[in-house]
Amino acid sequence: MLVYRITKAIYADRLVASGGAARWNQRGEFVIYTAATRALACLENVVHRSGEGLQDTFRVMVIEVPDDLRIEVIGTDMLPTNWFDFQQYDACQRIGGEWLRSGRSAVVKVPSAIIGNEWNYLFNPAHPDFRCITLVGTEPFVFDPRIKT
Repeated sequence: MLVYRITKAIYADRLVASGGAARWNQRGEFVIYTAATRALACLENVVHRSGEGLQDTFRVMVIEVPDDLRIEVIGTDMLPTNWFDFQQYDACQRIGGEWLRSGRSAVVKVPSAIIGNEWNYLFNPAHPDFRCITLVGTEPFVFDPRIKT
């Protein structure tokens, strides 16, 4: 399976996590966020960057997850009502943190808070199976200047 991550070009040559807080992890928990499609990766950037910095130089990271690698799934049925609201970040962070600490899998599939029935894939770089995940390559990516927030 291929997944995608759009990042500033200076960070696109390796799979690393910043340890910054996000929906599924607290600050200091190292998780790599990817999306099922380039389009979803684009929207994730637009939403989280609030339109700032979209003129920088970006690349799409094309990442391969082996088909036989275990992927845990956190479905919407496992989440609180309105889990996608900013006010629910702490609940999602607890769930993601529990997955990370459990070591059950190197990858977890989580629902997109931006588009229903779309999925993001998170990586635990400390998991032994993470070494099986490979950066296949990168592609130039330019945000269309018509994108406004």
